[in-house]
Amino acid sequence: MSRCLQLAELSIGNVAPNPMVGAVLVYEDKIIGEGYHQKYGGPHAEVNCINNVKEENNFLIEKATLYVSLEPCSHYGKTPPCADLIIKNKIKKVVIGCKDVYKEVAGSGIQKLQNAGAEVITGVLEKDCIQLNIRFFTFHLKFRPYIILKWAQTANGKIGYAEKRILISNEYSNRLVHKWRSEEAAILAGTNTALLDDPLLTTRLWKGKNAVRIVIDKELKLPSTLKIFNTDVKTFIYNLVKNSTEENLVYIKLDKENFIGQILQSLFEMNIQSVMIEGGARTLQSFINEGLWDEARVITNESVTIENGIAAPEMKNFNLQKRERYFDDVISYYKNND
Repeated sequence: MSRCLQLAELSIGNVAPNPMVGAVLVYEDKIIGEGYHQKYGGPHAEVNCINNVKEENNFLIEKATLYVSLEPCSHYGKTPPCADLIIKNKIKKVVIGCKDVYKEVAGSGIQKLQNAGAEVITGVLEKDCIQLNIRFFTFHLKFRPYIILKWAQTANGKIGYAEKRILISNEYSNRLVHKWRSEEAAILAGTNTALLDDPLLTTRLWKGKNAVRIVIDKELKLPSTLKIFNTDVKTFIYNLVKNSTEENLVYIKLDKENFIGQILQSLFEMNIQSVMIEGGARTLQSFINEGLWDEARVITNESVTIENGIAAPEMKNFNLQKRERYFDDVISYYKNND
């Protein structure tokens, strides 16, 4: 099962809104086939695993044990049901890391295998398997995207000036941030950050896809010349004024009340499973105040201090998970206690 998790993790950022899944086929303690779900819309882990078996070993498939990190699907989606494939190949024993929470599966894959006479074992490295797909589980259990807060702050707790841009994190942390972006479905920035920093919010310093860009611009006061309004990446602008679509720019009008809740509902309806919020302070604090966040990644540059700057967001109800150092940058990872 540990090998299943290793394989599954190779697909991060490439299979959403599907979960990351790894599968291993074992005969007499020897792996004869392995695979993972590599790309959204492509073959699932079980298919790649069985296809990975060498032709001369095909006769061993029905005698082998299949290990898979998530319950095999039982419905027709982009691909046929994996449970049917397992049954077709006469695999008699299946070890599953954790059950699926997607309503189209949710135990029916296990039931289908058992009805066909297969021995099914569940709950192996279950917590690790759930954590691997925490975005997927959060999306289907809480009916909203998985939310990551991210900001950089100075040694004295400032995230910048009110009227000019300042670079706080170093080049190593910046590269890591681009890696983070490649792993999420969407990146969100508030009005002031878009105006002051003029960010692209793309993945330029790491090999990977660009996330969908999200901008909060309630009064539509941001100039169209900002980089975030180029049409290279799909961009959603949440506002109080209009609904319209202009090439890759989609304007979505919301009501003033429960604005953040409406954004998350909209993203849920568009099947966007994760969003990293990159600022500014007011936007980040509003998510914190409403308890609408799952983890936070805070980069503190210990060599930089500024006076009269904007105070960093104030964390509430959090638990420090770990810290990493990249020269003068210290990255703290937090989880929401809820």
